Amino acid sequence: MTTERTLSILKPDALVRNITGKINTEIENEGLIIIAQKMIHLTKKQAESFYAVHNARPFFGELVEQMSALPVLVQILQGENAVAKYREIIGATNPKEATPNTIRAKYALSVAENSVHGSDSLENAAKEISFFFSGIEIVK
Repeated sequence: MTTERTLSILKPDALVRNITGKINTEIENEGLIIIAQKMIHLTKKQAESFYAVHNARPFFGELVEQMSALPVLVQILQGENAVAKYREIIGATNPKEATPNTIRAKYALSVAENSVHGSDSLENAAKEISFFFSGIEIVK
């Protein structure tokens, strides 16, 4: 097994409902370590840049608006096969299709307000982590 890092974002709907602690407990109980964390408020331009891969999709505008409307909590998670493990922990994008006991099955309100983002590959994890964190902010 390989120790990896992945990006996690606790989205505005999770922060508004004050469930970040519950979500972080789920992450830690599954063996991932939060090695960096900060709350930020993305501008519309920053959200567009981060989600540029989805710019041709019909949900892009709604996603950008949602992610820039209120603060988010960005995190770096570390652990064995962290990318795949976190994807497993968070569940399917649509909470109705998410496996029971995943974060989205438990906490998401809808497809749009699905509480969390997780990197989908090791390559994207590296890009996403560098989008939000400088080397000095990563302590492990």
